[in-house]
Amino acid sequence: MLNDMRIAILVAEGFEQVELTEPRKALDDAGAKTLIVSPAVDQVQGWHHFDKADRFRVDVPLTSAKADDFDALLLPGGVVNPDQLRINPSAVAFVRGFFDAAKPVAAICHGPWTLIDAGVARGRKMTSWPSLKADLTNAGATWVDEEVVSEQGLVTSRKPKDIPAFNRKMLELFGKSRDLSQAHSATPGAGAGDRAIHSTT
Repeated sequence: MLNDMRIAILVAEGFEQVELTEPRKALDDAGAKTLIVSPAVDQVQGWHHFDKADRFRVDVPLTSAKADDFDALLLPGGVVNPDQLRINPSAVAFVRGFFDAAKPVAAICHGPWTLIDAGVARGRKMTSWPSLKADLTNAGATWVDEEVVSEQGLVTSRKPKDIPAFNRKMLELFGKSRDLSQAHSATPGAGAGDRAIHSTT
C-alpha cells in the first residue's frame, strides 16, 4: 500500500518509544521505508514514560535532512523530545518543509508541540496530549479531545492508547497521498530498497 514511500521519523532524545515503534511497524508492514531523522549523533534515546528505554540508530542526521527527500513525516511524542525540537531551527524548518510541499504529517501526544513553532497550527482542527490544549489554542488551532483527528493532510492523536486509531488514519492519509502523487506524475517514488533497521542496546 505504501510501497516506495520514504517516511521521515523526526525525534530528539527523550521520545516516547512506543509512539515511534508501533507506528513505524505499521508503516514498515505497509511497505514504506522508515528513516529516523535526529539532531542526535549516531543513536537517539527512547523513553518509556519516566524511564529510559532503548536506543535507536539515527538513519539521517538532521543537519543533512531535507523534506524534499521524503514523502511523509511522523512526529512521535514524549515531553523532552518535542521540547528540544521546537527550539531547534533546523528541526522547525524541516517540519515546515512538509507543510509547504503539502506532504502528509502524523503527530501524536506531545508531537504537535513542534507544529506550533513551525507556524502550521493555525486554522487546523487537532488533538494532542491534554496539556498542549492551551498552547495549540493560543497558536490558532481548534483543539478537540478525540482519539484521532485527520484533517488538511495532518493526523493527530492524544496518547499511546490511541495508537491503533492513529495508525489506521496515518496509513489512510499516507496511502491517499501516494495515490495522488502517482496519479499526477509518471516518475516512480524515490526510496525503493532496503528497509530501515533500528538497533537497541
